[in-house]
Amino acid sequence: MYEQQSHYLLNSILDQLKPEIRKRDLRHFYTRLGANFYAIHGLFSRLYGQREDFQQQLLKLVSVMATQYIARSPTLKLLDITREEDHHWFLRQEWVGMALYLDGFADNLTGLAGRLPYLQELGINMLHVMPILECPPGASDGGYAVSNFRNINARAGSLEELEDLGAELRRRNMLLTLDVVVNHTSDRHEWAQRARAGEQAYRDYYYIFDNRDIPDLFEETMPEIFPETAPGNFTFDEQMNKWVMTVFHQYQWDLNYTNPKVFVEMLANVFYYANLGVDVVRIDAPAFIWKQMGTSCQNLPEAHQLLQLIKMCVEVATPGMAILGEAIVAPAQIMEY
Repeated sequence: MYEQQSHYLLNSILDQLKPEIRKRDLRHFYTRLGANFYAIHGLFSRLYGQREDFQQQLLKLVSVMATQYIARSPTLKLLDITREEDHHWFLRQEWVGMALYLDGFADNLTGLAGRLPYLQELGINMLHVMPILECPPGASDGGYAVSNFRNINARAGSLEELEDLGAELRRRNMLLTLDVVVNHTSDRHEWAQRARAGEQAYRDYYYIFDNRDIPDLFEETMPEIFPETAPGNFTFDEQMNKWVMTVFHQYQWDLNYTNPKVFVEMLANVFYYANLGVDVVRIDAPAFIWKQMGTSCQNLPEAHQLLQLIKMCVEVATPGMAILGEAIVAPAQIMEY
């Protein structure tokens, strides 16, 4: 699509936004969207342009970006502008990072806030709090089997305490990094539960099959991640009487990113933590997020396109937040990321 056509399409999409969105002050949002829409449309079209509901899903994507921009606090919007003027802020040599497990280091978020002076004495100014999103006890994969993307586990604290921690870190010129898992959900997530209950819309969020025919074709070229503890890439769910793709563990259902609704939903979750004041979102296992039969289902071109699309959308709605991807690949493939 030519850039002029892209801008014409953008104007038609903006005209379709809900009145409660259009009546808000969206000057900065419109400027950023106009600058990035050609690339966003190109990537979204490459991934989903063959679908009959493409225009509808594109409108939904823009609506989510606008809604999350509106939800952003004045303080964070000001930070966006400051960091836009210094768009390589996250590449400065001044950042000294430390990854820590909250329960092992400080019990909870309140305890961590009390230890910030100590960390500053050590020269630490970038904290990566290992995964704290809500997970089922005993089936959490160390925090990577998320059952609720909009809450953290009770032992860590509350969302209000997380927001307070982010504000205190900004006051001290320190960065907060948090993990958001995009490849899969816990089988106890609401989407999985609704899929189990028979809702086709949510079954379309995952790779679910009536029998082993298609899973066996996938298995011909897919390696096993944990062959000793979680052999195979599919699990039979007795409640549905169907097979589900579970690349990592049996209780982690892989999301189906060939469905644009999944992408838009997960992008909204990324924005949610941006608006709580997270400076850097670390995307877990991005190499796995696109599956295609006849391949290893790892590091596919579409996975890179999805990551680029996330980055572009963040630059529109929450540009003060940086994206960090886990390059869980062989050394020879690192540069692709």
